[in-house]
Amino acid sequence: MRRLRYSPVPLVVLIALLALLLAGCGLPGMVATGGRLPTVGPAPTPAPLPPLRFPRDEAPHRDLTEWWYYTGHFRTPDHEYGFELTFFQTLRGQLPPYYAAHYAISDITRGEFHFDQRTAFGTLANIPPAGSRDGFALAIGGWTIRGLNGQDQLSAAMNNYTINLRLSDLNPRPIAHGGNGLITYGLAGFSYYYSRPLMSISGTLNDHGATVPVTGQAWMDHQWGNFVSLAGSGWDWYSIQLDNRTEYMLYVIRDAQKRPLATVGTAVAADGTASEIPSSAIHTQPTGTWQSPHTSGTYPSGWQITLDTPGVALTLTPALRDQELATAQSTGVAYWEGAVRIAGSAQGRPITGQGYVELTGYASIPSSAQGPAVP
Repeated sequence: MRRLRYSPVPLVVLIALLALLLAGCGLPGMVATGGRLPTVGPAPTPAPLPPLRFPRDEAPHRDLTEWWYYTGHFRTPDHEYGFELTFFQTLRGQLPPYYAAHYAISDITRGEFHFDQRTAFGTLANIPPAGSRDGFALAIGGWTIRGLNGQDQLSAAMNNYTINLRLSDLNPRPIAHGGNGLITYGLAGFSYYYSRPLMSISGTLNDHGATVPVTGQAWMDHQWGNFVSLAGSGWDWYSIQLDNRTEYMLYVIRDAQKRPLATVGTAVAADGTASEIPSSAIHTQPTGTWQSPHTSGTYPSGWQITLDTPGVALTLTPALRDQELATAQSTGVAYWEGAVRIAGSAQGRPITGQGYVELTGYASIPSSAQGPAVP
């Protein structure tokens, strides 16, 4: 499997690149641009885009924006955790690729949330050629992700929490969203998007110096395309894993005026088959709010989710109220990415489960946290 390698970049070049890449605030994992980069037109690409193909599309692409996103829950006999590990790749013309990574632990038993971030620059020469069947293998600041055919390995460390995890897809194939694996961000462009919504977890966690075995389940997302964030836009994203081995992905994308731009939903049956959920059948209603003490942003907190098709009514409750990442040193955005507990009914029967919710566009990083001005 091919590993992306990173080379040193002169400081003056780093400063100039960061000034370009961190211009504005937008979506997590995307470097916000206000939609003004000369390499991106003002409208979505009109030409037909090629279909998804595996394992080719597991590898990095030469598109403007790409990310590999892991969230999940694992536990020991007496301790419960949630986690997020995300790697981002941003390309702008012939500039060196910019990489960022976010790692978060929701220590649910202790009632604590912790996160860290890493950045690096790579080289275009080290992005695999189109058609590569080697999967992905990325390393940023000692954190690594690698995967092929639903067999993934993750490692990351921050103060008091180090994970080394093995993930295995429990479904027979990856799940393409939007029917054909393409979703739209309107004027921002198109994105390829597939998930592995039910992956088993085994491995170890070093928690405050003690290494313990953990088990659980994870959700993996992979998105890429020639899209950029438009200033003020955002989304609400829900991953739902129910105890009857059904999964649901809901994605409500908002424009700069906070109006729904698109709603994408996918249902995954216990046998791994997927079907689109009509946007008209998706109803999400916040049950409360939470104001961040870090950014002063006000987020929805708790949700009622109703899916007319296939007949699901759920209550999502944050495992911790504060699960906000303010990533001034990497992607320059603030967002809430948190573990949730789920209870409700499916086809008239009681059901429980777990999931993750991502909320973007509700907060910005205070200017005092942005660091020194770039000349």
